[in-house]
Amino acid sequence: VHLVESGGGLVHSGGSLTLSCAASGFTFRSEYMNWYRQVPGNDRELVAGISPNADITNYWPTVKGRATISRDNAKNTLYLQMNNLRSDDTAVYYCYVPYYNTWGQGTQVTVSS
Repeated sequence: VHLVESGGGLVHSGGSLTLSCAASGFTFRSEYMNWYRQVPGNDRELVAGISPNADITNYWPTVKGRATISRDNAKNTLYLQMNNLRSDDTAVYYCYVPYYNTWGQGTQVTVSS
């Protein structure tokens, strides 16, 4: 099981970013997937989750209305689009597959004010 995030970077406050997570080694279309984020010194917090066929999504309250989780099961790829980014969105973002308890290596998002 392997997860590789990409798409992080430096963005100005109010800007947008789309993160990707390429999955391999398991049947991606069958698994619930999550995005988490972590600020140094803090626990990882759930950002969003999506069901295998994308009919159910959920979001952490601090990002609800600004984030959209999606997936392309044909490409084995998970996405997280975030709009109206704020400085407190600065964190390392990870994708996670609960069934296999596997994390990606993370991608840094830095929002400058």
